[in-house]
Amino acid sequence: MKVYIDGASRGNPGQAGIRVVLCNDAGEPVKEISESVGIATNNVAEYRALIRGLEEARALGADTVEVYTDSELLTRQLSGQYGVHSPHLQPLYRRARALLRLFKSVTIHHIPRAQNQRADALAKAATGNESESVR
Repeated sequence: MKVYIDGASRGNPGQAGIRVVLCNDAGEPVKEISESVGIATNNVAEYRALIRGLEEARALGADTVEVYTDSELLTRQLSGQYGVHSPHLQPLYRRARALLRLFKSVTIHHIPRAQNQRADALAKAATGNESESVR
């Protein structure tokens, strides 16, 4: 399953939102999630999007995932290239690592924002006060 994620924050910290697009092996969207996550930094929002995406992938029965994100920080922290020094990111990092271990195979791809436009635009829209979830 392909999982496209993005988090956005109006202000840093500020009102934040996440967007997750889960696609089947043919690349067709099977579920889309757009949610407000309250006041958060953009990095917290990125981790919240990853966690939500991995939880949904498991709920849909995926045993392998390819995660696509435009967050270089998230990609490098999860690969071990960067340490996780911010106290507010450490519990999110641990939760994400625990979820990643539940899959047989995981690949995390850092992609340019231009290739993640749908998730990026919808995460920015979710920075409003209302939460929504759509399929």
